[in-house]
Amino acid sequence: MTDRLQTHAIAPAQVLRGPSAWRQALPRIVPLGQRPLLLGRSTGTAALRRRLAVDLEEAGCRPLVSQRLRDCCDEDLEPLAAEAAAAGCDAVIAAGGGKVLDAGKLLAQRLGLACITVPTSAATCAGWTALANLYTPDGAFLGDVTLERCPELLIFDHDLVRQAPARTLASGIADALAKWYEASVSSGSSGDGLVQQAVQMARILRDLLLLEGERAMADPFGESWVRVAEGCALTAGLIGGLGGARCRTVAAHAVHNGLTQLSATHGRLHGEKVGFGVLVQLSLEERLAGNRLAAQARRQLLPFFRQLDLPTDLEALGLAGATLDELRQVCRFACREDSDLHRLPFAVGPDDLLAAMVGATAERQPT
Repeated sequence: MTDRLQTHAIAPAQVLRGPSAWRQALPRIVPLGQRPLLLGRSTGTAALRRRLAVDLEEAGCRPLVSQRLRDCCDEDLEPLAAEAAAAGCDAVIAAGGGKVLDAGKLLAQRLGLACITVPTSAATCAGWTALANLYTPDGAFLGDVTLERCPELLIFDHDLVRQAPARTLASGIADALAKWYEASVSSGSSGDGLVQQAVQMARILRDLLLLEGERAMADPFGESWVRVAEGCALTAGLIGGLGGARCRTVAAHAVHNGLTQLSATHGRLHGEKVGFGVLVQLSLEERLAGNRLAAQARRQLLPFFRQLDLPTDLEALGLAGATLDELRQVCRFACREDSDLHRLPFAVGPDDLLAAMVGATAERQPT
């Protein structure tokens, strides 16, 4: 490793986690902003945000509540920024899923305001990270944006998160599992101590999720649920912050990005597509590099994913009727020149990826 200056946005300035964390956080929110933009998206969580707004008013804030966000796209972010500026907002509170959290972080950076993230599920680690994904208004992935800092405050309220559908936790488990399968590849033979330590954290997180994931899904009030939910929403973000760009996404997320180009997949959650991408990445390692450990890992993950009702094939992703041209569109996007897929230690072309996508669920690969 060369001696050169590196910067890491590792973690939020403050993290509050546990039951009733939102209530406990109110005295910490007021100094960050008394006229916050309270950002949301899903109609399913609109009533929850109304309750948050009432709590903020009782604490002495004057929140501007907005649900105008369709997607984390510039077409929505620009009018929201103008609305927040016109209203004199002095902070952004993003309360929702991954796209709401990413949009809130981007808005806060563009406006120079404090950012508070309130995940309403454990489906992603977006509440933690100094990264945001940009999409088209129709939900097709465009690219990611590296932010200057993590949020000033992350509030992981167990009571709020438990209200989310069980499917969101399964999605979070798949997304967090990808940390190991991707970071162990993208880190290569790095001699950077922080990268090495982050990769080992990803391995420990993988073991936790495999051991306790099913138990957490079965009992949302048990200790396993706490460990798994916090692993998905918090620890996964810490791994990316500590390890930096050398410890992030590879083929699993590239497959996700390609899949979003087809509207038929938009009903599937981020982690559901990433989880399928993990299977595809392992299939690529098995097919193109003869990696027997990848074959073993894929066979281990298949029954686990099925137990959690995660999609493991194209049909389950909504692509039963996809044409060959559409699948090739997915593969071309995933293999574009600047794709994270090319962090794999061997060359992969669109035809290779298509074969891996079709065969990722096969119990045995052809010899």
